Amino acid sequence: MERTSTLGTSRSGAASRLPDGASVPSGPGTPRAPNLLTPAVRKSILQRMLLFRQASLDRIAELSDCTAEDLKRFRQELVQSGVPEDLIHRGANFPLTRELPQGALLYLLVRAIRPQRIIETGIRPGYSTTWLLAALEANRAGNLTSLGPGPVAGRAAGVPAGSVGQLVAPSLRGRWTLVLGNSEERLEEILASGPPVDLFFYDNGTDLGRAQFELRKAWAALALHGLLLAHHVDANPAWTEFCQWQGLAPQILDAGPPPLGALAVRSTRSGTGST
Repeated sequence: MERTSTLGTSRSGAASRLPDGASVPSGPGTPRAPNLLTPAVRKSILQRMLLFRQASLDRIAELSDCTAEDLKRFRQELVQSGVPEDLIHRGANFPLTRELPQGALLYLLVRAIRPQRIIETGIRPGYSTTWLLAALEANRAGNLTSLGPGPVAGRAAGVPAGSVGQLVAPSLRGRWTLVLGNSEERLEEILASGPPVDLFFYDNGTDLGRAQFELRKAWAALALHGLLLAHHVDANPAWTEFCQWQGLAPQILDAGPPPLGALAVRSTRSGTGST
């Protein structure tokens, strides 16, 4: 079972509780009724989930120093893992793959950089959460903290607005901390509650002010090898402005749509980066 709003919990059980001590209800342990899909539709969803653009694979290699052979092995591992099939069984469908076509890229990225501490904001059903947790489990190391629920405005039509984390299988929840209360104060508490962040994923809607706030706060909390991801970077100028602030053109991991931005701390220190 995933952890409650206790932050800084290690797998040995040590913990420091949020100041307000509020508990977070657990997500559902069982999925909704399985989707009644024809074999052709199921195959089509799986193909969409596992679509990899070569430019995006090359970008992951740049960000991680991972070899092409390693990435190939991670891709084969993912195909054989059952994660895509389980997502479909728990309710993932075409709208979710349109909203976040980079789910499998998140898996490859986490396998490649082996982060110890990941934070994502804007969780709803838990589609991206599942890919991140599956990669952490394959790494046998690291933890994910998810802040939500995220806004529904701006999401692809048909994306379910059901229970938070409903797509996350119980078998993947051992490395997961779910924090409800999607506020600036909660994010600051999360960032301050542990060591520097290795990977931060902004997926918290299209509001300009919110994006600007989270990108700045997350960047300040990143480790020296840390990586900042941002979803829907075309929704407002926050990502372009942030990269320009670092003296770089907008940094993109995957063109989408919607595009996914990625900026590594080390790229800003070395003055390198690709658009």
